Amino acid sequence: MLDDTDRRILRHYQHDASLGPADLAERAGVTPATCARRLERMRAEGVIRRNRAVIDWRALGYAVEVSLRVTLDKTQPRAFDEFMEAARDVAEVVELQSFLGRVDIRLSVIARDMAHYQGIYREAILTLPHIADIEALMHVARIKSDEVLPL
Repeated sequence: MLDDTDRRILRHYQHDASLGPADLAERAGVTPATCARRLERMRAEGVIRRNRAVIDWRALGYAVEVSLRVTLDKTQPRAFDEFMEAARDVAEVVELQSFLGRVDIRLSVIARDMAHYQGIYREAILTLPHIADIEALMHVARIKSDEVLPL
């Protein structure tokens, strides 16, 4: 279980994972040794899974994002597995989510422009196996996108 000290360390760490142990310890109000020991324990326990760079894909020239809601042909026993395996190989699919209900899968697809998206849709998406129905939702604005947890 996490205690208040762990939560305080995580609160600061998730806002700036590039902080060194001494700076993080100072902000969290603990000694550098305590901070380092607790970070290592939380990594070992899987609380902290990894550090990564978050890249703004718009800065790289991707201007279009589309959510595709897909319903699969569930008469095929391996429909989910085969669809997911193939969808993972589409480079422009940046997120896959599965659901219970009418919609089975949601894909988030990025493209440089509408012509690029149309090519991806025709050549990569529509060729994915076991699609029974597909609905496209064009993203207009991202209102909130935050991976920071309320600690």
